[in-house]
Amino acid sequence: MSEQAKQRILSGMRPSGKLHLGHLHGVLENWKRLQDTYECFFLVADWHALTTSYECPQEIPANIDEMVLDWLAVGIDPERVTLFVQSDVKEHAELHLMLSMITPVSWLERNPTYKEQQQYLKEKDLATFGFLGYPVLQAADILLYKGQKVPVGVDQVPHIELTREITRRFNYLYRDVFPEPDALLAEVPKLPGLDGRKMSKSYGNSIFLSDSPDVVRKKLSTMITDVERPRMGDPGDPENRCIAFKLHQLYLAPEQLEVIVSECKAAKRGCAACKKELAEAIVLQMGPIQQRRKALAADSGTVRDILADGASRARKVAQSTMAQVWGALWNRNAK
Repeated sequence: MSEQAKQRILSGMRPSGKLHLGHLHGVLENWKRLQDTYECFFLVADWHALTTSYECPQEIPANIDEMVLDWLAVGIDPERVTLFVQSDVKEHAELHLMLSMITPVSWLERNPTYKEQQQYLKEKDLATFGFLGYPVLQAADILLYKGQKVPVGVDQVPHIELTREITRRFNYLYRDVFPEPDALLAEVPKLPGLDGRKMSKSYGNSIFLSDSPDVVRKKLSTMITDVERPRMGDPGDPENRCIAFKLHQLYLAPEQLEVIVSECKAAKRGCAACKKELAEAIVLQMGPIQQRRKALAADSGTVRDILADGASRARKVAQSTMAQVWGALWNRNAK
């Protein structure tokens, strides 16, 4: 497919440090597929990180390096996509400011994530203008590159719809500058962590892409499996009760799964044996990723150079967009 025929995609992540298996299967594998068929802009959302971590910003620079190393190790290709840090392209702030002038507060207050996050992150002070208005910054991220598709899970569709509303309002008030972006729905598996909750760095229940084989084996040995099967002699039900089985389905071949299900239901296989088999499968598949990561980390300037080049490319697009934005504002009647 020619570059001219490719639709444009904008996506990003907050720099929270090293990534885990949930990020790999929920985001990065999808990005790898998209980079072959779309013109992709993938940003490190460091300003977004400040909305919930403004009290400890000193952690963000190191987290950026760790996260981008994982992107590259997994196979995100800077020759095919544009990788950059949000704050290196100041036009994000410029468009965010402009869009905030036309976005009704009621639109932001009805955002379902706004109240959910306040309940979920009670230990943080989220009663800030930045947190309330972060969907406008997200809209600016997308619209600055005239993103036509935004890869998201179903739970993030309301954010894209808000971006579409902001787009329609701007185009109505001034001039048609922005296309209305569409959500590009992706199957995002809900990976369980070691304790059965969603895999999350904040829960301390994650298997990181950079974990050594021994660490992976040790972590998997502690993972909760079927709480209704306290003894090996009890028949199990891996498809319906075993927390670890979702990982088995990702890492083991169908014929291996058939054996596991059969033997578990017949009480011929214990959970410890299953977890050992799973650990070895994860170690095997993670080997190439970790080798690439180690090679990339050996050159401290690699990530910095890639992000600087990406910011330069992104800035050219962003500056062109902002010229159109201000032209539309100061010449309202010029259609």
